[in-house]
Amino acid sequence: MKTKEDFIESVLYTEEQIAERVKELSAQITSDYKNITKPLLTVGILNGAVVFYTDLVRNLRIPVHFDFMIASSYDANTQSSGKVNILKNLDNDPRGRDILLVEDIIDSGTTMNYLINYFKEKGATSVKVASLLDKPSRRKIDVKVDYIGFEVPDEFIVGYGLDFAQHYRNLPYLGILKRSVYSK
Repeated sequence: MKTKEDFIESVLYTEEQIAERVKELSAQITSDYKNITKPLLTVGILNGAVVFYTDLVRNLRIPVHFDFMIASSYDANTQSSGKVNILKNLDNDPRGRDILLVEDIIDSGTTMNYLINYFKEKGATSVKVASLLDKPSRRKIDVKVDYIGFEVPDEFIVGYGLDFAQHYRNLPYLGILKRSVYSK
């Protein structure tokens, strides 16, 4: 029987490299927000960002509140439709709050651009973005990413929360999926 690793072309970042980079990002975010008067509202974008989100906020040394959203511009064919759908909204009111959106990967920029504008319209004091991965070669909309874990090539990346058809999320590293898996 084949294991999930049999479908990985190569490992981009090991579990140790990811852990070190997440700690660096958490330290930078802690420093940047050390003088806020209310807890930072951290918003994890489900499902892909949950592993990164958990590790990132656990290393923050400032008061935080947790919240989650499900928002996507991608269809079942892994292509951006250009239209953002919010399937789960926040439980907390963003008005007057500093918000940190935590995403797994910024690809086309469509979803993140929409969410930044959405929270600004809802009265957020500030909106910043932390993304584990940035894939600027696929960008359709210019979006500012304040905290980037790693810049990655235009490959299908899985592991550490990122999936293909709900598979591979639980890999502890980030790897490139073999093209034969997703080009069928």
